[in-house]
Amino acid sequence: MSKFDNHPTVRQYREQSTINDSTIASPLDVDWLRSLCLELGADDVGFVEIDRPEIAAQRQDILVAFPPTKTLVSFVCRMNRENVRSLERSIANVEFHTTGDEVNQIAHEIVATLEQKGIRALNPAMSFPMEMDRFPGKIWVVSHKPVAVAAGLGHMGIHRNVIHPKFGNFILLGTILIEAEVTKYNRPIDYNPCLECKLCVVACPVGAIGGDGHFNFSACYTHNYREFMGGFTDWVEDIAESKSAHDYRQKVNGSESASMWQSLAFKSNYKAAYCVAACPAGEDVIGQFLRNKKVFVKEVVRPLQDKKETIYLVPGSDAQNYVARRFPHKKVKQVSNGIRPNSIQGFLFGLPLLFQRNQSVGLDTIYHFTFTGKEKCQATVIIKDKTIQIENSHIGTADIQITADSHTWLQFLAKEQNIVWALIRRKIRIRGSLRLLQAFGKCFPS
Repeated sequence: MSKFDNHPTVRQYREQSTINDSTIASPLDVDWLRSLCLELGADDVGFVEIDRPEIAAQRQDILVAFPPTKTLVSFVCRMNRENVRSLERSIANVEFHTTGDEVNQIAHEIVATLEQKGIRALNPAMSFPMEMDRFPGKIWVVSHKPVAVAAGLGHMGIHRNVIHPKFGNFILLGTILIEAEVTKYNRPIDYNPCLECKLCVVACPVGAIGGDGHFNFSACYTHNYREFMGGFTDWVEDIAESKSAHDYRQKVNGSESASMWQSLAFKSNYKAAYCVAACPAGEDVIGQFLRNKKVFVKEVVRPLQDKKETIYLVPGSDAQNYVARRFPHKKVKQVSNGIRPNSIQGFLFGLPLLFQRNQSVGLDTIYHFTFTGKEKCQATVIIKDKTIQIENSHIGTADIQITADSHTWLQFLAKEQNIVWALIRRKIRIRGSLRLLQAFGKCFPS
């Protein structure tokens, strides 16, 4: 490297640099860093060390994205409550997108300021865009919610949103990775702002939130994210399978086509965020609820329940029965969620997310999977008491054993391979009752 010593840029850097390596290596003053984040637009901020147990599950992914990470800066930006509560989806969606853009811009400016001071930092996206080459696996770089909880910015409510003690759940989250340590780190707050009032439960149009704390990811994903990812894939396949314009219009009406166009031309639109809208938690939010609970329900929750709208759900899912029972006035459209794993690990990753617990009633079964071919692995799936457990090896005594060529299994899941033909060719082999395999499939409609 000595050949660069006389290069003008090298000489100028060494002559003019004011960066002191020992200063960079020392912890950053937490008050200075906090003030910087607030001055640049964050409404609250906290700091988490990379080795914190609460974020251990994503530590490796973070270090792959930014190897020198020592500290995670978590911050929140407030949204306007009445916009989020609006029945008009355009108003609520613009609020989400506008605040989301602010989060990304604030993170960008914080990183730029740190960089000017010789401190390396990186700001992953607040939400979209994400790493779609990994879809339908883990497409995000940082899981913002557990970082925010570890940073003392709130706790998760039963609706799976972070509730800030002051701002409630009307917030969006950002995370910044920096190479430096700070002089003091935050700890989780000692209470959960969630009131457990269950208003999010009764407001959800697809029954994704259980009163017992259960969350049906598939129901939320299929409806709320209809114009994202899997829902978009399902729409494209409707186009591909249509024999004519008339045939297409029998599958997708004009309003749906226009909405897809809007999502493509502007930004993807959420079909619902009623769990956020109905939540009364947080010091700045709770007053309206405490003054008159009946009026709060009448003005905030009831309109969301009474709204006439199209609900997107997978046939055979828990959501299908829920909507028919709770919201008979809402129009139902049966769709695919478009989730088709492209790897065996993706298949196993997705099982807990797609599991429909009410379709598993009566099952007490251990499934042993052995995958051969391109992806070799073993796995155990235990379905019992309306719960699911996944293990990356064979454990227990299996009630049914499935041995499958990995490529053939993925084709079967994508409905590109007939299982009877796969059984005849012994690409899939089953030891046990086929009834148990049928019961397994019923738990994961897609």
